[in-house]
Amino acid sequence: MTAETDLIKLYSQRILALAADIPHLERLDTPMASARKRSPLCGSTVSVDLDVEDGRITRFGQDVKACALGQAAAAVVGANVIGCTRAEVEAARDQLRAMLKENGPPPAPPFDGLEVLAPARDYKNRHASILLALEATLEAFDAAEAAACA
Repeated sequence: MTAETDLIKLYSQRILALAADIPHLERLDTPMASARKRSPLCGSTVSVDLDVEDGRITRFGQDVKACALGQAAAAVVGANVIGCTRAEVEAARDQLRAMLKENGPPPAPPFDGLEVLAPARDYKNRHASILLALEATLEAFDAAEAAACA
């Protein structure tokens, strides 16, 4: 396969469709917590606002400035994150990382849609961008819990 064919496979119609339709693509007014994560390699950024109640995400908003792969990941996260616990988001992040870096299986439901990003395994320079939405969500979750305890 040529490099051009590999890129066409990587940027599949499904990935491009996800990137074009990211749920919760707006910042929240008065969130409990916010976090911004940036990939130093490519400059992609994801900012997340959220509220947490009884250990679950109740409101979620995001601002995504990333490549199509990072946008696709943010779309899957945005579609599934409300109602999740920190442990569920952390498991999704760890499973996504293992899928990309160790050829592991795709994340479990409700984040199994991240399987669409499996072709990015061979593009290590894209891994950080793909992980941003989950990492920003975890950081914001931690900040919300810390604020609730203060």
